[in-house]
Amino acid sequence: MRPARLHAWDSLVPDHPMANIERRRIVGERLMIAQVRLSAGFALESHQHENEQHVVMISGRCLFGLGEPGTPQYREVELCGGQVLELPGNVPHSCRALEDSLIYDVFSPVSATTGVDREPRG
Repeated sequence: MRPARLHAWDSLVPDHPMANIERRRIVGERLMIAQVRLSAGFALESHQHENEQHVVMISGRCLFGLGEPGTPQYREVELCGGQVLELPGNVPHSCRALEDSLIYDVFSPVSATTGVDREPRG
């Protein structure tokens, strides 16, 4: 069993896996949380992953595409501060930051990569 640990977001080294994003991550055994700062104009193409993902919007506004683009099931939802988007595993989704935004992304199970990663990171 791992011991309990205390983290401070400001003490974690950020990474920038794409343009217009700053991310800090805490990775546990079965859950990962990321503090994500998006600059207005950030755009992530539709992708999917096995992980469940909860997008906790703290501030700002983002437009999420849900489902396979070009199908009748596809829809877009705008998230703003105080809302949470629950994404089951393998649901195609995209994201565009309409303004500077602060998000906490929660993933389970843990994965070395997320939709913004082009290759595995340590």
